Amino acid sequence: MASSVSREFPFVPFILLLILIITSTAAEPRSVAAAAAEDPTPTPWPLQFHSVLFMNKSGALQMIDLWYDWPNGRNFNIIQDQLGKLTYDAEWNNGTSFVYTLDSDRECKTLYPGVGILRPNWLDGANYLGQRYIDGFLCNVWEKVDFIWYYEDVETKRPVHWVFYTGRHAHVMTFEVGAVLEDAGWQAPAYCFDEQQRGKERNPAAGRIESVVGVRRSLFG
Repeated sequence: MASSVSREFPFVPFILLLILIITSTAAEPRSVAAAAAEDPTPTPWPLQFHSVLFMNKSGALQMIDLWYDWPNGRNFNIIQDQLGKLTYDAEWNNGTSFVYTLDSDRECKTLYPGVGILRPNWLDGANYLGQRYIDGFLCNVWEKVDFIWYYEDVETKRPVHWVFYTGRHAHVMTFEVGAVLEDAGWQAPAYCFDEQQRGKERNPAAGRIESVVGVRRSLFG
């Protein structure tokens, strides 16, 4: 009897191993698919909002009033350098932007980047990176075209922080859904339309213009 058991026993581990292999092989595709299905997607931007951002690039600080107005095809950045220049950047969905000052220098640069403003769903297709804490908030994080990392609060779905590939960090201080800037605030000054002024090489924010155009071209590309 003992001899019979000793001959049969070695096959038991083999059978168990075979069952484990079959079970794990069959379960793996389902678990991967389930994990992929559970990845959150970025919340589309509201059609209209106002947000105050603090920007930091290697210690160079800016405060930005961002007005987003998709129904009217326009986006406005009012940019205050720390103890420095106040610059206005009005962007339109027809592919035209005006970057200007309202001081005595009367500087203005008209841009034609070839793309409009960001769509509300511009984060579609972004790569999900998981959850991370930033600025004291637990956020879902996505990366888009190796250009921007976008942090969204897990609970409220509001944007919290953006990081651009240039090393520029945007800290979202306020986010007012539905806020709209009156039409008069969007109007570029008359000297932006003066041919002589437009022909000058004076540029109130060369690096900023390059950044703005680069962001839109990359995210639309």
